[in-house]
Amino acid sequence: MNQPAPLPLVTALLDAPLPPSGIGWLDAMRQENREAFVAGGLPDTRVEAWKYTALRALSQRRFVSGDADAQTRTVDASMLVLPGVEGPRLVFVNGAFRADLSAIDRLPAGLILQPLSQALKGDAEPLRFALSRSASMGHARGASDAFTHINAASAADGVVLRVAAHQKIGAPVQLVFVGAAADASVAWHVRHIIELAEGAELSLVEQHIGSGESSHLATLVSDIELREGALLHHLLLQNASSTDTLIRQSRLRLHTKACATLHVLELGGALVRHDLQAELIGDGAQLDTRGVFMPHGRQHIDTQLAIRHQALNTRSSSNWRGVASDRARGVFRGAMVVAPGADGSDASLSNKNLLLSPNAEIDTKPELEIYADEVKAAHGATVGQLDERALFYLRSRGIPLHEARALLTTAFCRAVLDDLPNDALREHLAELLIAQLPQH
Repeated sequence: MNQPAPLPLVTALLDAPLPPSGIGWLDAMRQENREAFVAGGLPDTRVEAWKYTALRALSQRRFVSGDADAQTRTVDASMLVLPGVEGPRLVFVNGAFRADLSAIDRLPAGLILQPLSQALKGDAEPLRFALSRSASMGHARGASDAFTHINAASAADGVVLRVAAHQKIGAPVQLVFVGAAADASVAWHVRHIIELAEGAELSLVEQHIGSGESSHLATLVSDIELREGALLHHLLLQNASSTDTLIRQSRLRLHTKACATLHVLELGGALVRHDLQAELIGDGAQLDTRGVFMPHGRQHIDTQLAIRHQALNTRSSSNWRGVASDRARGVFRGAMVVAPGADGSDASLSNKNLLLSPNAEIDTKPELEIYADEVKAAHGATVGQLDERALFYLRSRGIPLHEARALLTTAFCRAVLDDLPNDALREHLAELLIAQLPQH
């Protein structure tokens, strides 16, 4: 029997040379993950986690591995500036670290912030466990296996960020990933290792932006560890080029009494997938996630949220809003698991969605599994249109229809941003939301 021809995307990814490191365990791990990618292939819609996100069109495309001219690509420095965010900054353009755009000369005490490529050139052994665990976690849970493996095999750079015990980093740390226009469609991959030691505190701003019509494929994997009593505020702003494909995975582990608050804004990209996995493994750990996804045109934005309570008296609260217009499609899956022994856990999830066009679509799937006693848990999801009575009220006050729709939609989305402590940044995000709305 004739074997089917390899998909162009798979062929292009396999034809790309693996980044050499000269580190035995790392080169072996990269080869193992490439072989796992070959064995598993790309997921299709028969895989439950990819039921609503087909990769047929993407699988027919070819990408060049890396951008040889990334160091000289012109980037408007004003794009990197966010109101209320002044602190250390790492910038990557098409997956390559750009020292000229970064600001890491004067780091506060207790903060280590460097590109993964530089960290590997020094003492790589402390990174071995984190990189190996990060490579295997996605496969163990069946989430984004193919892209997890290709990232582990191909990522030559990324972020290493560590905060020492009981250190409170005052200014936000900014990570910026720019997709810049190139002569060909580029595939680039970055890998992050982030750790807050016992009692450490950090505000982290992660930004994904496009510079020109880049049409790239980017995979990004973050492995975030919060030790006992650590506190993380994490804002993730994704506003990539409208022709880019972004496949991202963020994995958090919260130890005893660790706390994390995430605000996520998904605006750009052609095909965007974000797997956000969190494990509350220490007693009293707390996680709050707040997110907005707002596809328009023919965008496809898919968010997969999975939270696992594994210890006593843990708490999670998730509030996500979706708005789709034109012919766009949004996907949201929120899964909460309270494992055996996680007594006293408190888990809540809400996903509310608006359709601003008869051709727009949002698929939402809340899931809840409880295997412990004395648990509080609630989840719910809705999909609908703007309240006609509210629209009528605003119109009766002389407000034009498109302005009335914009006011109601913005208020709907801002409900998940109101607890963002940075006032200037919160107002900037609100302006981005307004700019994303249909102008008719």
